[in-house]
Amino acid sequence: MSDDECIDRVGNGLRLNGTPDGVKTPFLIGVAGGTASGKSTVCKRIMEQLGQADMDHTQRQVVTISQDSFYRELTAAEKARAERGLFNFDHPSAFNEELMLQTLQAILHGKKVEISEYDYRMNAVCPEKIITIYPADVVLFEGILVFYFPAIRDLFHMKLFVDTDSDTRLARRVPRDINERGRDLDQVLNAYMNFVKPAFEEFCSPTKKFADVVIPRGADNTVAIDLIVHHINEILHPSGGLNQNGH
Repeated sequence: MSDDECIDRVGNGLRLNGTPDGVKTPFLIGVAGGTASGKSTVCKRIMEQLGQADMDHTQRQVVTISQDSFYRELTAAEKARAERGLFNFDHPSAFNEELMLQTLQAILHGKKVEISEYDYRMNAVCPEKIITIYPADVVLFEGILVFYFPAIRDLFHMKLFVDTDSDTRLARRVPRDINERGRDLDQVLNAYMNFVKPAFEEFCSPTKKFADVVIPRGADNTVAIDLIVHHINEILHPSGGLNQNGH
């Protein structure tokens, strides 16, 4: 693909824009784990410790992308089922695998990418809500099934698995889905028992074997996060320099 080539996908609103030659390949880190295991919180802690969280997004050396941005568009029948809590969003088929692969490959080639946000209440991508990911030195890609697809899994330079017990994950998911995603209690519990738990055991949990680092207890495991931050700092500052927080 040439640097001036542009791809525009209406489905998830991906557009690839050319960047100058000589942009180095970013260090791509996959962060997997079950629902509400603390994947996004682990990424947030990493960003905070690296002094990247409050930085202008155009200047960040480290960025985070959620796999949730790559849910595929539902058919009318699937959307009707989803409104009743009867669609399995934890199954691999719920994701747009091709778009994920294209996006990560573009990022690895130093491209700027634009990804549509996902609206959990509407169960649909929002083409008008765009997240712009500028070229960065380190990219964190987090989601329940980021290690499930072999072609995508093979792109990661480091693979982390956030391992949190099922009771804790359920206790986190219930209030999140009710307060943030507009679900009622029965919907949340039915979805968990019928879709989330079986899908975790069949598709997500087995991918832990691919992880380079397993993080028990998620963001509460400060020792593991400190070690990962130290490793990323060595990538960002190979000459031994310090980040803005003095780490």
